[in-house]
Amino acid sequence: MSEEQIQTHFDDFYEDFFTELCKYGEVEEMHVCDNVGDHLIGNVYARFRYEEDAQKAVDNLNQRFYAGRPIYAELSPVTDFREACCRQNENAECTRGGFCNFMHLKEVSRYLKKELFAAQRNYLREQRRAHRERSEEESRRSRSASEDRNRERSVGRSRDRSKDRDRRSSRRSRREDRRDSYPDDYRYEY
Repeated sequence: MSEEQIQTHFDDFYEDFFTELCKYGEVEEMHVCDNVGDHLIGNVYARFRYEEDAQKAVDNLNQRFYAGRPIYAELSPVTDFREACCRQNENAECTRGGFCNFMHLKEVSRYLKKELFAAQRNYLREQRRAHRERSEEESRRSRSASEDRNRERSVGRSRDRSKDRDRRSSRRSRREDRRDSYPDDYRYEY
């Protein structure tokens, strides 16, 4: 395989895996080890914006396969990948080569990396906008329903008040009718 074919193959893998990880939350960084030591070879390290999203990814990815091989995912206490990377390798001066215990990163094509992170930003922006619109719509509906209930209550109250007035006036008129119906000698005046 030529260097160009290897890079194309790696870019395809990077895009597949990045896209899969984005299903669980916002990915801030993703690195692939180019070391040949057993404990680092081909390891993928991703940093999510939120720890809950990282946990979701671990839970789901441990039940998945890639290219016919099981995926083994776990949370890492490393929060700054720069500390875990071999600085000598970055300057092409590492004497331990692929067997170094610090991460030697396989670089993805710049245009692909920019494209993937830009697509993620646009997707997240669209998701936030849609969520905000749904929230505003629910708020409007809730406010409208609340106003309708208040209107119904106030209409009900005014009806109740007018019924009360009618009842009071009818009681008053019945009392007056009864008083008027008594003979004069039964009326007491003080």
